[in-house]
Amino acid sequence: MAFSLAYDADPLPLLSVESGRTGEGVGSWVPDRKHTFLAKYVEGTRQARKKFSRRIYIDLFCGPGRVQVKGESITRHGGALIAWQHSKLDDAAFTTCIVGDLDPLRASACAERLRAFGAPVQALIGSAEATVDEALKIVPKGALCLVYLDPYNLQFLTFDVIKKLAKLEFVDFAVHFSTMDLRRNVLMEYDPERARFDLAAPGWRDHVKPADFARGDADEVFFEYWCNLITSLGFSISKRMPLVRDDKNRPLYHLVFFSRHALPNRIWGDVAQGPNREFDFS
Repeated sequence: MAFSLAYDADPLPLLSVESGRTGEGVGSWVPDRKHTFLAKYVEGTRQARKKFSRRIYIDLFCGPGRVQVKGESITRHGGALIAWQHSKLDDAAFTTCIVGDLDPLRASACAERLRAFGAPVQALIGSAEATVDEALKIVPKGALCLVYLDPYNLQFLTFDVIKKLAKLEFVDFAVHFSTMDLRRNVLMEYDPERARFDLAAPGWRDHVKPADFARGDADEVFFEYWCNLITSLGFSISKRMPLVRDDKNRPLYHLVFFSRHALPNRIWGDVAQGPNREFDFS
């Protein structure tokens, strides 16, 4: 039977909805790829989750909890709602959903929508850098955590946030790495007077060389360096890194999953069917 995402009418339709940068709606790849992979992973790990009495979902770029897909008259669940709704199979629901956003209206909307569907939720307001310490204080010792990081641009994927969350004892990460932002701007950001990518990959200019730009693969070298930063924290990165493209076939994100344990990586590899680790900008 074909997999289907949870779909429920919006219980709070007057609250804000994510409609993309142009206001015309997000691309169909959001539910078709991003949210489908998240939902499949959450369902696929439910037996492992049941072994823990505390199960935490952390999303520090949560948005309003509802998305408008371009060309559709309906709205759909956002990532946090997808994770919550698909976690409830076999009594393995998250025991706390920690959501945060820079915009207080969006953070509040997401939290209210989660509560409307029965989720135990705590909302944090501010940038991920500002809220990560507060999120860590909420997580009880010994909890199993799924961290879902989906920032608009690479500059907001602050490595220090990942480093802090990596201190959790049992934690897995699903991260949206902005391939398009990197591809478009890596040459410009090589200028030391600029610093937009510096928090995402501290020290990257020492590893990306002028020769890499001459060969046209500076973006690949940057990405590999970022992956090495992740593995230096003691994580293994799944070899399956689906490349999400927009409706014009332009690469947008790599969906990167990493864990300290083989089982979560294996489950991600099973559910995230799509292009593997290639860093394809064609």
